Amino acid sequence: MEYIVLYVIHDPNFPFNSNRYFDASFGPYLSCHGFPLQPHYTQEHYALINSVLPMRDGRHILASMRSVSAVVIIERSTGKFVWKLDNSILAQQHCATEMENWNMLIFDNGAFRKGIPTMFTRAIEVDRLIVPIMKLLSALLTATVVAFAGRTAAQIGPLGENGRPTNYTAYNFTQRIDHFQNSPRYAPNTNATFTQRYWFDNTYYKPGGPVFLYIGGEVSGESRFSNLETGIIQILANATNGLGVILENRYYGESWPFENSSTDNLRFLTTEQTIADNAYFAQHAKFPNVTGGDNLTAPGTPWILYGGSLAGAQTAFSLVQYSGLLWGGIAASGVIHAVHGYPEWYNPIQKNGPQDCITRINKIIDKVDYLIKTKNTGAIQQLKGIFGLGSLTSLGDFAMTIAFPLGGPMNYPTNTWQELNWYPAYDAPDFFAFCNSVTDLNAPANITAVDLQLANYTHGSPWTGLGAYANYVKEVIVSTCPSEDLIDTTECFSTQNQTYYADITNSGDRSYLYSTCTEQGAYQLPQPYGTPSLLSRVIDLNYTQQWCSWAFPEGPLSPQAVPSLNGPNLTWYNKYGDFNLSAPRLALIDGGSDVWRDVCYHGHNASTRYGEHQFLITGGGHHWDSYGILNISAEPDFIRAAHQWELRQVLTWLDEWDHKHGTWKRDEL
Repeated sequence: MEYIVLYVIHDPNFPFNSNRYFDASFGPYLSCHGFPLQPHYTQEHYALINSVLPMRDGRHILASMRSVSAVVIIERSTGKFVWKLDNSILAQQHCATEMENWNMLIFDNGAFRKGIPTMFTRAIEVDRLIVPIMKLLSALLTATVVAFAGRTAAQIGPLGENGRPTNYTAYNFTQRIDHFQNSPRYAPNTNATFTQRYWFDNTYYKPGGPVFLYIGGEVSGESRFSNLETGIIQILANATNGLGVILENRYYGESWPFENSSTDNLRFLTTEQTIADNAYFAQHAKFPNVTGGDNLTAPGTPWILYGGSLAGAQTAFSLVQYSGLLWGGIAASGVIHAVHGYPEWYNPIQKNGPQDCITRINKIIDKVDYLIKTKNTGAIQQLKGIFGLGSLTSLGDFAMTIAFPLGGPMNYPTNTWQELNWYPAYDAPDFFAFCNSVTDLNAPANITAVDLQLANYTHGSPWTGLGAYANYVKEVIVSTCPSEDLIDTTECFSTQNQTYYADITNSGDRSYLYSTCTEQGAYQLPQPYGTPSLLSRVIDLNYTQQWCSWAFPEGPLSPQAVPSLNGPNLTWYNKYGDFNLSAPRLALIDGGSDVWRDVCYHGHNASTRYGEHQFLITGGGHHWDSYGILNISAEPDFIRAAHQWELRQVLTWLDEWDHKHGTWKRDEL
C-alpha cells in the first residue's frame, strides 16, 4: 500500500457517492531502512494504517501505521510527513490520540520494538515539543519495561501550547507599490498602493518592549508562524517583553501589488523596493488590541529585524540603508553576495556527505559526462532509460532531474541537503536515505547488475552504484509524477516549455525566478572537468538563463524590466556592501555546512573578519538558529550557544537604546 486516501462519504451504505479530499504518498517520507516491515507481514501490507485522525489545528492528520511500528503527522495541504515516531519507541499495535495539552497519547502493544524482544503493553504520552514522556499503565508478559528519555520529538507548527495562539489573525497594511517615484528604473512610476499582510503575537509584550520584525522572505507569511510560537522571535520576545511580528514580502503569499505577474508588473519586485517596505511598515504599522499599539512605530520604538536566507540578506540591507530608523537586526544565512554562477552550492555536500556515497556519485557523473562529451547518443539514451527518464530530450533536464536528491538547479521537488535540520519537526533526512540506497551492500542482484550495463562504453569500468542510484530516482523522484503514463515523464521533468514559463499567474515561484534573473543570480553549476562534481557538466549558465528569457518577455510599458540576456545585474544587489557590508547593531550568523554559505558573510571567498557581531554555527545548516523548542536549556549545545549569543546581542542593543533615550530599564519590566 503506497498511499493514504481518505474520502468524505455521503452514502453510508456504499462509497461510490464520495469525494476524495486527502491523500499522501509514503514513498518520499518513509525509508524502508528506517521503517522496516515487521517480519510477519508481507510486502502488500507496507504500510498498514490502523488509525487516522484529524488534528485540532485543522491542517494535519495523525496516523498510526501498525505494520511498520510508526506514528506520523501529515500535513494536509502537501501530504508531507512532518513528524514521525519509529520502532525505536513503538512496538506494534498502537492508536494515537491528540490530547487537550497538545501531547499525543499512544497505546503501544506488541513485541516489535527495536532492541526489546519481549512483548509488553503500555500507554505513552508524547510531548512533541520537547521530549517524549513515558507513563507506564501496565506491563504484560515481561517483568521489566525499558523506559526511554532524552529523545527529541518535536512540534509541528503551528500547533501552539500552554494556551498560546494556535493561529494568528492576518492584518492588512496599506503599502506603497513604488517608494522611488522619480527613478527611471520603475517607469512608468505610480503612487498606487497594495495590501500587504502582517501578523503579530503579543503574548510576552509589555509597554516599553521592543518590536521584533520577522521578514517573510520568499514564502507566504503563514509558513513563518512557528517562529512566533517556538522559534527565534518567541525566544527574543520572551526574554525582552517584546512584540513578535511577521511581515509578508511583496509578491508572495497574498501580498500582490497587481492581479498578475507580467514582466511590466514585476518591475517593482526589487531589493530596494522590498527593504523600503520594511522601513515604511516600521514607521506606520498599528497593532490592534495591544496596549499602545497605535504608537509602536520606529524610530520611537526599538525595531529589531530578523530574517533567514533571502530575508536574511534583506534584513542586513535594511539595516545598512535605514540604520537611523531601524534599531537592530539579525541576518541568518543571509545571502548578501550576488554572483552569476554558483558551483559552490554543492561544496558542503562534497565535503560533509558520506564519502562512499559522494565518491560513487562523482564517478557516475564523470561517466555520464564522458558519454555526453563523446556524443555517444545510443549509450546516453540507454542511460536515460535506466533512470526511467527516456522520454526527456534535453540533456540538461536529464542532468537536473537525477540531481534532485542532492538539489537540482533552481528546483527541489524532494528534500535535499538544504532541508536537513537539528530540530526533528523540520528535519528531512531524505539525503541520507538516498545515500544509504546508493551504498547499500545488500542491494538485490537485479539492482547491482545495472552497474555493468554501460561498462562497455567506459572501457570495461563498472558504474558502481548506478543501479541503486537509478532505482532511487525511479522510486522516489519519477514516482511523484502525476502522469498516468510514467513512461513519458516529459510532462513532469522537462523544462523545455516556453508556454509554461510565460504564464503570468501570480505565484511565489515566478516571483523568485524573476529576482534570480534580474538581481540575485547564483545559478547552480557543476564543477569543471578535472574536479569532482555532483552535477553533470552539461548544465551551464545558459540552461538557467533560458528560463529567464521565456518567462519574462518585454511588455508594452517597461522594457527596462526585462532581465538581461547576459544575466542578472549584480550591482543592484551588491551595492549594500557585498561581503563587506556593515551597519550599527547588525549581527550576522551562518551555518558552516550550509549550501548557501559561500554567498553569505562567512563565505570562503570573503575576507576573514573578527568581532562580536558575527557567529558561525560549526556544522550548521541553513538558518538553523531560527528554530527553537521553548526551552533553550534543552537544545543541542551548538544551537543553545547560538541562541544565547543572539540574546546577548539583542540585550546589549536594548541597553544601548535605554542609555541613549534615558527611558525605562530592562530589569524594570
